[in-house]
Amino acid sequence: MTPQPSPATQPSVVVFDIGHVLTDWDLRLLYAKLIDDPEKLDWFLENVVTKDWHFEHDAGKPFAQMVAERSALYPAEAPLIEAYATRWMESIPGPIPGTPELVDRLAARAVPLYAITNFGVEAFDLFRPTMPQLGHMRDIVVSGEEKMVKPNDDIFHHAAERFGHAPEEMLFVDDNAANIATARRLGWHVHHFTGGAAALEADLVARGLLEG
Repeated sequence: MTPQPSPATQPSVVVFDIGHVLTDWDLRLLYAKLIDDPEKLDWFLENVVTKDWHFEHDAGKPFAQMVAERSALYPAEAPLIEAYATRWMESIPGPIPGTPELVDRLAARAVPLYAITNFGVEAFDLFRPTMPQLGHMRDIVVSGEEKMVKPNDDIFHHAAERFGHAPEEMLFVDDNAANIATARRLGWHVHHFTGGAAALEADLVARGLLEG
């Protein structure tokens, strides 16, 4: 078993997840504009354009292939399925309150910043220009580019090697409990992002990464 970081050893590097930590994201926001019937909307998101299906994009499958395959299964829903690709940015309402400002503050203190994100290549290409804080990141490991996804061990090993920092030097911030569990098991410091920006700020201050 990988030894856990000593509580007395504080990280000097912060590695962020993006979805639900830096930005909100919800496919319902897009499809609520396109489907008036609440029951049809629920059915569509539970059976057609689902989170599990979207995860195929995170894992590296292109929009065009996904839309074609899904439309073949649900031909009557093809125009709605196509909107997943053509109107994808409408599933992002904006940043999580407070966390982009924490990135700015960390960058101002010259804290090395990175990200590991489950994000498809095409979706990330659309999203990245909308969040200037990503410019503070020295490197971003994108699952769709690497064909590796959280919470699997391989993406964390790959990120540590690419970032050039040992796990015990890094604080990993993520909202997903499975991702946090993997990082902790592999020796990373972790912050489970469940209490919003205020709780993260308090943790960063306690670790000496930010001034209170």
